[in-house]
Amino acid sequence: MLVDLGYKEIEVSFPSASQTDFDFTRRLVETPGVVPDDVWLQVLSPCREDLIRRTVESLKGAKKALLHLYLATSECFQRIVFGFTPEESIELAVKCTELARSLTKDDPTQAGTEWAYEFSPENFSDSSPEFVIRMCEAVKTAWEPSISNPIIFNLPATVEVSTPNVYADQVEYFCTHITEREKICVSLHPHNDRGCAVAAAELAQMGGADRVEGTLFGNGERTGNVDLVTLALNLYTQGIHPNIDFSDIKAVIDMVEKSTKIPVHERAPYGGNLVVCAFSGSHQDAIKKGFNARTAEAATNEDPWQMPYLPLDPHDIGRNYEAIIRVNSQSGKGGVAWVIQQSLELDLPRGLQIAFSKIVQKQADKLHRELLPREIQKLFEDAYHIKSNPRFTLVDYNITADRSQSPAPPEKGKAQNTKNLKRKFDGVIAIDGIEHSIKGVGNGALSSLANALHAVDIDIDVADYKEHSIGVGRNVKAATYIECSAAGVREKVWGVGIHEDVVQASLIALLSAASSFVSSRPSTPIPYRLKENNPRLDSPKVNGVPQSYPKVVSALETRANGI
Repeated sequence: MLVDLGYKEIEVSFPSASQTDFDFTRRLVETPGVVPDDVWLQVLSPCREDLIRRTVESLKGAKKALLHLYLATSECFQRIVFGFTPEESIELAVKCTELARSLTKDDPTQAGTEWAYEFSPENFSDSSPEFVIRMCEAVKTAWEPSISNPIIFNLPATVEVSTPNVYADQVEYFCTHITEREKICVSLHPHNDRGCAVAAAELAQMGGADRVEGTLFGNGERTGNVDLVTLALNLYTQGIHPNIDFSDIKAVIDMVEKSTKIPVHERAPYGGNLVVCAFSGSHQDAIKKGFNARTAEAATNEDPWQMPYLPLDPHDIGRNYEAIIRVNSQSGKGGVAWVIQQSLELDLPRGLQIAFSKIVQKQADKLHRELLPREIQKLFEDAYHIKSNPRFTLVDYNITADRSQSPAPPEKGKAQNTKNLKRKFDGVIAIDGIEHSIKGVGNGALSSLANALHAVDIDIDVADYKEHSIGVGRNVKAATYIECSAAGVREKVWGVGIHEDVVQASLIALLSAASSFVSSRPSTPIPYRLKENNPRLDSPKVNGVPQSYPKVVSALETRANGI
């Protein structure tokens, strides 16, 4: 996986630490095709002769081998752990480097391997910068690097003991005071004891470092090493490609978790499950507007990514847009509208967003948890009767020009111009399963149905109307949103209609609103009962069989409970 991601120098083991490490290294060397020719196998050893010999032995026959030795340079370690003077430490570093050289690039039997050498003054960040320079100059002289094969001086913050800027200053001092800088690769190895490893690495690179050692998602001793995922994608968000491929970050996470048995935290930068998710209503609204703006601008992958709250395009790391917005009781209209747009392709008007978000918030409060997208979709379908309208169903209809109001017959040989005539609705609707033939006249199809609904004591008026298409080509549908008001009632209701025919979609939306209006009145009886002797109503039918009307009871209890 590391090779597939693009890494070229991989520290694979500590061969002298265990037989398992040694055998693993040998397997990599001896198995054809496992290690590409341009990838360096890096191994680690302390400055002890027997361990260095064992380490070099593990790499015998490798195409490219990078031997990494380390020796502590801090006063604390020299005094307490080793009991060395500074001069004794330098002497040991030189002796071990000379041994490493004799076993590797100076050994004729190793001619088939390209050897590189790395030396770490361990505890660099807690060491005297002047002393580190003295030791590294001596090591460099012993190894004799070249411009084509430089020595790597790795400068560890073995324990993070200062702010990132101090570590960066120490690295910059090293870079500007070491001689033959062109023959040196300055490497960083920050740990995360203070939680600042990423910042320390970034500042130290600005201070002159050429290379960073770390781990995926920061796994390592104590609080871990610097996180290479965060480092790489931080560069990516600034327009600098790190040449590391995290386009399928989920696959990387799965492999890391399987290998280490350590889960990646949900809030881990870039990798966490929640890092591209927004629960806050204001965040969700801003993100939705950002995506709408990109759509309006016809933005492509070649255009700059400018999105509120999202520093990079989730698609670039293999995430999808469906999980960007997640809904709980704190979420607002924008988040709810986003979910519906993604699941049903419906671009809800702002008023409907507000109305439906209250339904969602109430459900989230009731369940005391986040709502899943499919739960939100079902709430919407139930609230606005998308799949079925059990109370008001359009069975059949006909919209014609109301020629009864025509002021004069047409001229001979010409058809009557109906452009300025009202429209007449003549149709059948099922109310709680009982079919009724109703008629009405209005300025258009929608207003004529609204007028016809007066016959069944549904006195609602259209306050707002929006529509848009769903899909393209021959399979396009119309989505219609209607906000309705009623005389004497402050609360408005919304209806939604979806159909291949835009007129029928609007009629379905009005009946959806009528159903919501009736259902919102607690005293409305079920089944809905209509007034007797209405001249605009034919006899009701069930399965085509005429029925007698029930006793007169106002369906809305005088339409507004008290008017």
